[in-house]
This record gives sequence, C-alpha cells and structure tokens, in this order.
Amino acid sequence: MGASDSSDERTPLPNPPLHSEGREQNGNIAASLPRLARERPEQIAIRCPGRNGRYDIALTYAQLDARSDAIAAGLAKHGIARGTRTVVMVRPTPEFFLLMFALFKAGAVPVLVDPGIDKRALKQCLDEAKPEAFIGIPLAHAARILLRWAPSARTRITTGTQAWLADATLAQIERAGQGAASQLADTQADDIAAILFTSGSTGVPKGVVYRHRHFVAQVGMLRDAFGIEPGGIDLPTFPPFALFDPALGLTSIIPDMDPTRPAQADPRKLVRAIERFGVTQLFGSPALMDVIARHGVHLPTIRRVTSAGAPVAAGVVAKMRSLLPDDAQFWTPYGATECLPVAVIEGRELVTLRERTEQGAGTCVGRAVPPNLVRLIRVDDDAIETWSDDLQVAGGLVGEITVAGPSVTDSYFNRPEATRLAKTRETLPPLPLAGEGWGEGARAAGERIVHRMGDLGYFDREGRLWFCGRKSQRVVTVRGTLCTEQVEPVFNTHPEVRRTALVGIGTRGTQTPVLCVELRKGVARTEHERIAEELLHIGEGFVHTAKVETFLFHPGFPVDIRHNAKIGREKLAAWAARRVRA
Repeated sequence: MGASDSSDERTPLPNPPLHSEGREQNGNIAASLPRLARERPEQIAIRCPGRNGRYDIALTYAQLDARSDAIAAGLAKHGIARGTRTVVMVRPTPEFFLLMFALFKAGAVPVLVDPGIDKRALKQCLDEAKPEAFIGIPLAHAARILLRWAPSARTRITTGTQAWLADATLAQIERAGQGAASQLADTQADDIAAILFTSGSTGVPKGVVYRHRHFVAQVGMLRDAFGIEPGGIDLPTFPPFALFDPALGLTSIIPDMDPTRPAQADPRKLVRAIERFGVTQLFGSPALMDVIARHGVHLPTIRRVTSAGAPVAAGVVAKMRSLLPDDAQFWTPYGATECLPVAVIEGRELVTLRERTEQGAGTCVGRAVPPNLVRLIRVDDDAIETWSDDLQVAGGLVGEITVAGPSVTDSYFNRPEATRLAKTRETLPPLPLAGEGWGEGARAAGERIVHRMGDLGYFDREGRLWFCGRKSQRVVTVRGTLCTEQVEPVFNTHPEVRRTALVGIGTRGTQTPVLCVELRKGVARTEHERIAEELLHIGEGFVHTAKVETFLFHPGFPVDIRHNAKIGREKLAAWAARRVRA
C-alpha cells in the first residue's frame, strides 16, 4: 500500500508457498473473475432475492465482470483507487457484490464492520480505520452524519436513487464507467486487500489487515480441504463468504434472511431456495444449523455443509446428517477472522466423539488444514515477541493454540498493542541446497508470523486438536483452572437446559466459578430450584465440574452479532457478579 497506509504493521513477510493449481498470476483476489467470465460467461454467479423474497435478480459471470469493471472505472473518477480505504455499508444485494469486486479490481481497500454492533464500538472501529471513502445505503449515510462516523471520508457514495448526503449514487458511478476495459489493478501479493473487523465477541472489534495473498491462500485451502469443484451451487448465509464463490467457480444463492440474525432465520425460506435452485452446498453458523435441524426437512441436493463461528453441538450435527444424503459431508472448520481455516473435522467423526465432549474433554476441531503448522504453548496473557520451541507444552496438556500458515494475517490496523499480544515472529532456518531433496536452491533464513489464537486446547493421541475455550474466559480458582468448553457440555446434557455458560467472579486465581443457565422454552421459574439440584448432581460426576456449585438462571444469553453463536460471557460475568452480590 502507498503512503496513505497508517497501520502499525512492520514490513510484510515474504510470501509463503501456496497451492499452485488454479492460482492466478495476478496477485489480486479478483483476478479469477475475468477468467471465469471468459470460461463460463452464462453461468449465474450470484442470485439474490428481490421484492417479497422472489429470486428475480441474477448476475452471470460475464455481467458481474463487466459491471464491476464499470464501477471500478467510475470509482477511479471519484478518487477511489489503489490503496483507498473505503467503508462499505451495503446490504447483501447485487450492489454489495458488484461493489466489493470493483474495489478489489481497483486495488482499493474495503473496510467491513458488522453493522449491528454497539454504536459506540462501531464509531471506534471506523475512527481507527481512518477511511478515505464511505459507500453505503441511505440509512448508513444518515447515521454517518448524525453519529459522526468516519469524518475522514472525503468521498461519499450512496446506493440510493438520489445523492442525498453523498457525492454521487452508485448508479451514476456505474454509468460514468460504462464501456471501460478491464480494470484489474496490478496489485502485488503483499498489498493490503481489505480490513475486516472481528465480531467483537470478547471486546471491541479489531480490524484485521488482509493482504491479497491471504485471500488467495484461503481460496486454495478451502478448495483443497473440502474438495470443492467448479459448477456447484452455494447458499452462503454469511455474505462475506459469498465473495469466495466466484474464485471457486460456484453460483451463490443469497438467502432471504437478515444476516445479522441467523438464529431467527425462517427455515421455510431457506429450504425453498435450496429446493428451487438445487443447492449443493450450504454455509451457516451453528445457530442457523440448529434452526434448519429443528425444521426437520430432508435436503436431498446438498452434498456439503460447512458450519463455523463457534463449536457445533454434536446433537445438531447428528440431526443435520439425518436430513442429508448418506454421501453428503458436514464440515466444521476451526479458525478465526485472523486466520481461516486452521483445522477441520467431518461430522461423522465429531458425532462419534460426542460422549467424550459430554464428559468434559472439550470439543474436537480435527486436524490441521495443510500446510498449516498448529502448535500449543504455555498459557500466558503477556506478549511474546519471539518464538521459541521452549514455549511449547507436552502432548496431552492444555495450552494456547498457535498457527503458522499462508492464511495467517500479519497485524491489526492501528492496534499496535493488540498486534503485539496476538502475533509472534519466528525465525526460519535456510532451506537445504539443491541436491539435498528440495531442488530449488538455497533460501536465506527468514521470518514468519505465528498467530496466537487466544484459544486453549490440546492434542489427543491421534493427533486431533481439541478446543477447550477462550483463554480470556478461563476461570482460575484456588483449586485449579476451568475451561468453558470442558465444563459447559457436561451440564448441557440436562434435558431441560438449552445451554450454559461458565463465568468467574472475583480476581483471577481466587475466582468463584458460576454456571449461568438458559433453559428451554416452556420451563417454569418454579422448576429452577429442582433443576439447580439436578445440575449439581451432574457436576459431581466429574472432578473438574464438581468445583461448580453456584447456578444462576438467565432468560436469554447475549450472543455475537455475526453468528449468534458465541456467548457473551463477559456480559454474563458482570450480570452474575451483580446477582451474587445481591
């Protein structure tokens, strides 16, 4: 990126090796679009619902390529070009996808923040990103004025029909670039491609710096891990994931739902879309999978389901598998905004491990996705500037999960302290000389980034990784440390319990463990005392859960805005502390 780059990051590290098959020569993540427009011009790239949920809006690969070229050319006339940080606040409509590919082609840097987060946190995110342009729906521009979002943005574009509160409409931008030749900027692999903010489930969201090589690596790793082939039809219920589909040669069917509320999606609408278009693969959060599983309609066209964002309950996986063809696969990749995918496990194996999870083993997230290197280090809340093998813990012991690989991002934008806490630099030895089995000559010693996931876990004897919970959410008592994913599944076996959340009250080291309990619908308050006694009895069956003796009933857990699946344990801890004091 040029002189406008004000992030805290150091010089980017050299490109790691990537999968060569299908890799574009241009470092731009959008480079696959013009190729597919030549090879598959009439294939539908994206289909979106219009009024009343009717799927009457579609873009072929040729149209997506030509129209995004026109928009990129029009954006250039308004000063949005290579390196321009640009906030995008547009609903998952054709305009969103046209805009995103236009920005990638221009070499601009889209800035994406979940719109449903706390308004103060959203303003902080936009202030940190220091955007130079703002593209949004009319409501977003009204909020920009009223709440003083992104005052640094000097170029303002609206998707509305009139240029109120903006310099131009998107339609005017596209008309200004009509007939433009290919707008694919000659971006380099290390150029910044986007700033994607985390969900903020454990604090204020952080802007993750994505380079074009990170996106290219993700596409290759996802394709290889899941055996994705061109021509499939995808229903991605998290819109940013639909951006991967054109690079994979897929058709995206954008669901008729509010993407910020997957737990409230109407399963009838989703099933109708799956049946009408013959959807072959589905992506959704665990909350959305629970919605579809409870709906109970068979899905004979689905060949691949992928669910991420939080651990998926084995019971939900088993129910979903019963609705799919016998040869269909249910994948639960493990990862984060900072690096995805890290590891993956298929549903059949996850279901076989259900009993171990319910006995406090944690949640198995499978094996590392090649070429990732996943290692565990001692639990430490402080920064680790330089990697050392002495940091690693022995097999079978719980440690903090770290990963090094081609999709691992380098830094957070304008968050130097967060970058320092999450990133470690590892010195690499030189590669052997030619003739020693490598055949590519000697390589000087270099460095790579090791990302600290902020998650705790361990490896079992089969080499599988088990997730035990977030490091920041562990409860440290005078009798030892408790991890959320090793405690909660034990209590979740109670038939009247929907879910539980372990929190700690007091100073770490002398915390009192408290189990917050959300019951299933229809359970009366008069049953709370009985259920608490039964939960206490369940916990006594295992050494670690026997330490939990306080149970509080909550009407409905706070969850993250992105997936509706990550429990807001920090908020629950504050609530529990007030209840215990009272």
